[in-house]
This record gives sequence, C-alpha cells and structure tokens, in this order.
Amino acid sequence: MNPQRIRRIRDMLREQKLDALLVTEPSNRRYISGFTGTSGLVVITPAAAWLLTDFRYVEQAGEQAPFFEVVEHQGEAVHTLKELLNKAGVRQLGFDQNHLVYGEYQRLQEALNPIRLVPTAEWVERLRYVKDPEEIRLIRKAVAIADQAFEHVLNILRPGIRECDVAAEIEYKMRRLGASGPAFDTIVASGPRSALPHGVASERVLQAGDMITLDFGARYQGYCSDLTRTVALGRVDDKLREIYRIVLEAQLKGLAEIRPGMTGREADAVVRSYISERGYGEAFGHGTGHAIGLDIHEAPSLSRRSESTLEKGMVLTVEPGIYLPGLGGVRIEDDVLLTETGLEVLTGAPKEFLVIE
Repeated sequence: MNPQRIRRIRDMLREQKLDALLVTEPSNRRYISGFTGTSGLVVITPAAAWLLTDFRYVEQAGEQAPFFEVVEHQGEAVHTLKELLNKAGVRQLGFDQNHLVYGEYQRLQEALNPIRLVPTAEWVERLRYVKDPEEIRLIRKAVAIADQAFEHVLNILRPGIRECDVAAEIEYKMRRLGASGPAFDTIVASGPRSALPHGVASERVLQAGDMITLDFGARYQGYCSDLTRTVALGRVDDKLREIYRIVLEAQLKGLAEIRPGMTGREADAVVRSYISERGYGEAFGHGTGHAIGLDIHEAPSLSRRSESTLEKGMVLTVEPGIYLPGLGGVRIEDDVLLTETGLEVLTGAPKEFLVIE
C-alpha cells in the first residue's frame, strides 16, 4: 500500500472542508489501506488513519495496513467509530454516496449524531483511474495467466463437451497458474448462444459448426484481467466469418488510434463508426471497453456516454462485438495500457480466425 494515497485523500478533505472521510466499499478500502478482510471501516482525517475491524482480522490488518492504526471494535463498529470521531473533533464526516445504501445511512446518521454525514462522489475511484507501477505489474501477471489458460483450453474444445465443463477447465487452469480465482463469471457461449454478449456458461453441448465466445479473466493478488476470443468449431456459416473479420478490423483500428487525451466517447466512436459503416451498427450494443483493476469494471469507460478524458497509466479493455440473434456472435477483447502516445497491448493470445477441427 502506498502512503501517497492517504495524502491525496487528505488533500481532498482540505479542498472540500471536511473533517474526515469514511470508506466502506471493499475495493476502495483495500486500495487505500491494503486490507483484504471482509469486515472493516477505514477513516482518514488530516491527522489520523484508522482501520476498524473485529477480532477475526486484527492480526491480518496489522500486517496488511502498516500506515493505519488498527482499532478493534467490540459489538457494533459504529460505537467505536463515534468514540474515535468525537476524540478527533470531527463534525463533518464524508461518505461515498454511491456505496452506502439508504438504510445504512439512516442508521449511521442516527448513531453518530450530532456529527453530520456529508455525501461525496467517487473520491477513491478517481484515485484508482491511473495505475501505479505495482498495480500494472499485478495486472500484467493476471493477463499472462488468462493468456495461458486460453492456450490450454483450445486443446479441449470439441463437439460433445458442455460449456460449463469448458468454463471449469479454464478456471482450474487459472488457479493452477497462480490466480486466486476468476475475475468474473466465466462466459462460454456457443452456437446461437454466442449472440448473447454475457452468455455465462450453460449446460449446452458444443456442436460442429459452432462459433464459441470465451470471455474470462484471472484475479491475481486482487487485480483483474479480461480476455475475449471467439473461435470456430469446424466450418461455420459464412456470415459468421464475415462479422469476425469486421470485428477484428474494428478492434485493430481502435488499438492503433486510441490514445491519451481522447474522451471515452471519442475512443468508442473510433471502433463503433467502423462497424456501423459496414452495416452492423445496430448489432453492436455495448460499449467498446472499460477500465480494469481491483474490479473487473472500473471507470472510465469507452462508451457513447463517457466524457472522461483518457490518461497515461490507465488500463482498459478494447472489446467490440457483433451479435446476430439466432445465428451467433463475435467479440474480441484485449487489455491495454495507455502510454504517452498511444497504448500498449498487454494481451498476447492470438486473434487470427481460429478453426478447431
């Protein structure tokens, strides 16, 4: 954990004239403190950094969060929290309005009264936009694990095997390679199901003539990768070969032209316009990509609605697709690191049209 992250939160407190920030969301809590346990509250003031947790995690917290004072709470954490805040003279406590549900907010406000809860939006998420060298190292490793799992799974794809068995093999291989688990529910969508952008693996049996979309990622020391490849099981419909070529050309165009300084909307347009000009704009309904890190979907996104400016050090996906209901679909996805002048493709899995005989 980098103490610079605490300093940046303190800068925000000064700018917004708040006495403290409460962090409850697990990925944000981990980013700020390094703590990976399932129960804990992080509080940062101009002078203190506390990590409140229970007996189960005290020792772990002490090891993982060296820049925090670990405070063990008995019973409800809010009572210990109130004692700490009162001793520190906190009168206005910031909280992330996107992660505290209304019922929790009501209970917290009642318990902490007269301390005032002040909503904030995405303070920690904005710090997470640009990855530091250690984060990039971990993401590279997660990407490498997914690449190796893809190479492995090509050897088992054949008619008669179920999608869910393919998914299980991918996840087992990733764990054997050092992943703590999949970054999200593994997608194996074959035949007509490949027209489902998020066709999580089912019990459908692979058949000759299927297009098979494989979308999966590894989670390595908290950080995610995200890889999609679409392969053919024997000879497939000529229309599917056509949309594969268009998706690949659109994806390569995005990799060549997306760079820092663009907005997410402008980056999306590079890829989307290519697909639209070839008559398949209506068949590409999702965004071109999204950031990855501690979560598989982070901000900013590459979409028609994103006005966020892309910056050097962001790690994003580029993943156009075309989906034809009743026939099948194609998606191709790489993870990329934005550099000074463009991007570096982190994913190494091959993208040429693969036919498995």
